[in-house]
Amino acid sequence: MALITSAGVGSGLDLESIISATVDAENLPKLSKFTKKEQELSVSLSSVGAIKSSLSSLDSIMEKLADIDNFNKRTASVTQPASGNLISVSTTSKSTTASFDVEVMQLAQGSRAVMDDNLFTDPTDVVTASGGNLTFTAGGKNFSINLAAGATLEELRVAINDSDDNFGVTANIINDGTSSKLVLTSDETGAGNDLVITNDTAELDNVSTLANDGISQGGLKIAAEDMADDAIIEVDGISISSETNKFTNAIQDLTITALKESENNETAGLVVDVDKSTVEGNINEFIEKFNNVIDTIDYHTQIGAALNGDSAMRSLKSQLVNTLSSMVTGAGNFETLYDVGIGLSKEGNLEKDSLVRSLNDALTDSYDDVGTIFTAPDGIATVFSGLLDNYLESDGAMKFREDSLNAELKQLENDRSNHAYRMEQFEIRLRKQYSSLDVLIAQMKSSGDFLSGQLASLPGFTREK
Repeated sequence: MALITSAGVGSGLDLESIISATVDAENLPKLSKFTKKEQELSVSLSSVGAIKSSLSSLDSIMEKLADIDNFNKRTASVTQPASGNLISVSTTSKSTTASFDVEVMQLAQGSRAVMDDNLFTDPTDVVTASGGNLTFTAGGKNFSINLAAGATLEELRVAINDSDDNFGVTANIINDGTSSKLVLTSDETGAGNDLVITNDTAELDNVSTLANDGISQGGLKIAAEDMADDAIIEVDGISISSETNKFTNAIQDLTITALKESENNETAGLVVDVDKSTVEGNINEFIEKFNNVIDTIDYHTQIGAALNGDSAMRSLKSQLVNTLSSMVTGAGNFETLYDVGIGLSKEGNLEKDSLVRSLNDALTDSYDDVGTIFTAPDGIATVFSGLLDNYLESDGAMKFREDSLNAELKQLENDRSNHAYRMEQFEIRLRKQYSSLDVLIAQMKSSGDFLSGQLASLPGFTREK
């Protein structure tokens, strides 16, 4: 900390200005250098960060293009009839490209049990005077409810619908004017999966499908048209059934879901093909991200920029451009990226559609070979990923560069602190020196004043004005 003094009080000289000017002459040029260096390092760090960010974006899309699964994806397009959507379809990477006609003969349905006439006249009628248990079973699933003594038809309906174990049975009461009928519907579809309701007391036979004796029918009946049934579709005329409306592997590695029944033998046209649009989108993104890297490097290394003349950045750009020309084996007639319809401008930017062919033509005519160009062990995306890892990993070149610049900024901060201390000590020394001068001049001035006073008191002494 600077001394709090008022130099020059004794001598009358403006020593404060002299000290301040001397300190500034020593201090300000150095501070200016610190500021300039800090700005240069900060801009360089920002430039390295921008290039690193662009490399990370490129690396993300290269990971997609290096993954063979992204080339093995299949799409299913369905041409529905005018009456509405018959089916929906999902694919897997193993689905085979092909086309089919699909007709929905019938949808799967669950069973519906309706109570006989005149068993109960009102929802408040008691179904059991002493209480008991009912068990509901369908398609291998079951749940039970307990009815208290005096339970009514309405209380039975509520107990069924509110059961936590209910697997999909819905209870309703229909009042036809003369009787109240319990109607139960089950969500369990598929032939043979009819709802079965049993009891542990004959008193509950009227609300069961099977009487307590295990032989006779109860008061709930399932008509033939209300029995649980399979869904049926025809694929190119071949009939296929399923317990549900979902058909898994009816066509190998495809899942078809029936949505509605066909009218007048109408069919849905199903085409399974490679997912060319997604792959083309990924390649377009690669072109965009690669060009962004090149443009970012060019911007930050141009004349006057922070990284102008930076050999590491020149080397990075050179490696990126050279990698584009890598030879790939096993890709049919394709050997390099340029063979699949991607060109390179004189500025080092990628261009869609080369002089050889268009990307669309390459994907249409040789889809698998385009995949090989990117995903092979020596493929473009594979090689790019390895190169980018060298720059982007935790011990990579970009991290090393950032750490180096941050270390320089830290050292600069230490240099500032050390310089501030030196300037403080310098000012202290100056003040000590000028303090001695101030005292000396003050003493000389005091002696001069004393002598003048003595001389003035002598007889005949006249002081010139």
